Amino acid sequence: MRIAINTSAVTNGDLDFKLFEKLGECKFFGEITREELFALCADADALIVNKVEVDEALLSACPNIKYVGTFATGYNVVDIEACRRHGVTVCNAPDYSTHAVSQHTFALLLALYGKINEYTASVKRGDWIKSKTFTYFPYPTAELYGKTFGVYGYGNIGRAVAKIADAFGAKVLVCTRTKPENCPYKNVSFEEMLRECDILSLHCPLTEKTAKMIDGKALALMKKSAVIINTARGGLVDEGAVADALNSGRLAGFAADTVAVEPMRADNPLYGAENCIITPHVAWTAHDTRERLLGIVAENLRLYIEGKPRNVVS
Repeated sequence: MRIAINTSAVTNGDLDFKLFEKLGECKFFGEITREELFALCADADALIVNKVEVDEALLSACPNIKYVGTFATGYNVVDIEACRRHGVTVCNAPDYSTHAVSQHTFALLLALYGKINEYTASVKRGDWIKSKTFTYFPYPTAELYGKTFGVYGYGNIGRAVAKIADAFGAKVLVCTRTKPENCPYKNVSFEEMLRECDILSLHCPLTEKTAKMIDGKALALMKKSAVIINTARGGLVDEGAVADALNSGRLAGFAADTVAVEPMRADNPLYGAENCIITPHVAWTAHDTRERLLGIVAENLRLYIEGKPRNVVS
């Protein structure tokens, strides 16, 4: 088994890939051109990727490839139809990042609600040293307790976020495509969620239906005091509409770990918007999380080799 493995998106040198070396002859690669990719994969039987595009051209040029694994739950970089035509099995890595992403969701929310960045910057400027009293609070903060917390999407991460919000004492509402079984929270329509929630947290895939679901029309239904958290996909929001709402005071806050085009571009309307926190797609990058991911992807390949593939998406 000859295995080509793209490592640049999952490690900065802090992970051990010996799990894969036990499975075959490995070629590890980082950021390379398409031409270099074709040459490297010319004799590969398996290809493991994260953000590397796997399409008809690559599969035609590298006919030995019969397995594609993804260092991710999402597999939008893989042309599933092309893989089917070429008899290629595609396996993803579900549920590896639930704990890390749900944790990051609340890190973003608490930074918004507690004005953590603003107060940290203030203390570093020496404002507390200059203060005449034991405290000062120019930046208004809020409690999560008692707020209406909307969870859009009720997969593994959505369920984890709902449970944490409940533990904070928030009133949890859920909006999902199909009504979940044994869900302890009220299931509502998207419109009802927009009207009722103080916090809207997005945890759904990016599809034709969900693309730019948070647009001007949706924002107009929300409370001016509401905040939105997006740790799912940047394309779920109309970034221009959100920026306009933030800058005009029609939305109290927005925090995201992802934007529509990554890396973020200088002309992204959210860049520099009021009451906006952006982190560079790092919710999944805790060392524990990436070690778990590595184990899942290696085990996927091992089971495929043994004729018992799991987590198959094609």
